[in-house]
Amino acid sequence: MKKVLCAVTALLITLLPLTVAYSAPDGDIEALRGSTLYVYNWGEYISDGADGTVDVNAEFTKKYGIKVVYDTYDNNEVMYSKLKGGGVSYDIVIPSDYMIERMINEDMLEKINFDNIPNFKYIPEKYRNLDYDPTGEYSVPYTVSYVGLIYNTKMVEEAPDSWKVLWDERYTNNILMFNNPRDAFAIAQSILGQDYNMDTEEGWRVAAALLKEQKSVNPVYVNDEVFLKMEAGEAALAPYYVGDYFLMKENNDDLAFVYPKEGVNYFVDAACILKGAKNKRAAELYLDFINEPEIALANAEYIAYGSPNSAVYDNPDYEYYENELLYPEEGAFKTQLFKNLPPNILALQSSLWDDVKNYNATAASSERALFFGDSTQNNIDNGEAMTPVTIKYGICIGVFLLLCLAYVIFRTIRKKHREQY
Repeated sequence: MKKVLCAVTALLITLLPLTVAYSAPDGDIEALRGSTLYVYNWGEYISDGADGTVDVNAEFTKKYGIKVVYDTYDNNEVMYSKLKGGGVSYDIVIPSDYMIERMINEDMLEKINFDNIPNFKYIPEKYRNLDYDPTGEYSVPYTVSYVGLIYNTKMVEEAPDSWKVLWDERYTNNILMFNNPRDAFAIAQSILGQDYNMDTEEGWRVAAALLKEQKSVNPVYVNDEVFLKMEAGEAALAPYYVGDYFLMKENNDDLAFVYPKEGVNYFVDAACILKGAKNKRAAELYLDFINEPEIALANAEYIAYGSPNSAVYDNPDYEYYENELLYPEEGAFKTQLFKNLPPNILALQSSLWDDVKNYNATAASSERALFFGDSTQNNIDNGEAMTPVTIKYGICIGVFLLLCLAYVIFRTIRKKHREQY
């Protein structure tokens, strides 16, 4: 059904006179013909012409004569590292909220001339001037959505309502996990009742300990690979974005989705222009183009994420019009928005994430027995996740045992020494 609707949208865009579908180009825009625009975006994050859908980049080139070179990335951290590493030059990037805040703070983004983006009128006030871009000068919202839990109804014994199921030993070797630190830590932080944006090192270490404990069920860390694995029934559970759930369910009707009771990440991805962009005027033209009602609708139906464009979500013909998962009632469940973290916490997060990824499953089992008893799941259910108190208690026990061992060794050596004389 989705493909049919997208194909119809593509046909309408082709048939509508350009003077109706898009504003007529002025002389300044005409001068851009023959130039190139470099765009860096998430994978599977734009309508690309597959199965008769609208090819947004091709439509932009056809209308304005500007070639689009389009590259993709798996997560915010990969994108950021590539840009900071140099050697690449893009005009447009579409990061998430907290990363936009970081890039603004590090002077990586250009201010946008909104006189060149008349279609910004379709972005309502509730999506403007958010915490990550409080002055509203650096970004144009592209999608809004939530993280939740996808599960296979044929493999999961009962409908889950908690993130704790991702630690459940019944699903060992059948659990997928985010392969990026911010989303992965947020799940542990939700279970622990922590703020996703806390600036205390101790709290992050506790969350890392809980993620290490998950290694006992052998989670597989994935990004876009989640599609193939969940669609093929190769995994029982996966935390991921609600928009992607709709796409997966088209290929596997056994899949279901839930927002865990502990809370979830609410996020905004927004289009930005990179500092020193070589084709800034074309970049602003592109940001305006993707907010044309027809183009924004084609994008929203193709990628299945929530749209911040009122011409889309107020359109009764929109495939996801008033969809309760994609556009839930405000306050229906707990949400938190990621913010940029202080430099010391960013460094700690990166270090702790490396520790989690490299943690040995055997060691994880041993540590679980020391701090949590025989059953991890039972202790999590009872709210006994590792805390600073239990850590200190465990250290005290370890020191005591070492002292006892040292005393025994001392007594043995002393006894032998006496027997010699």
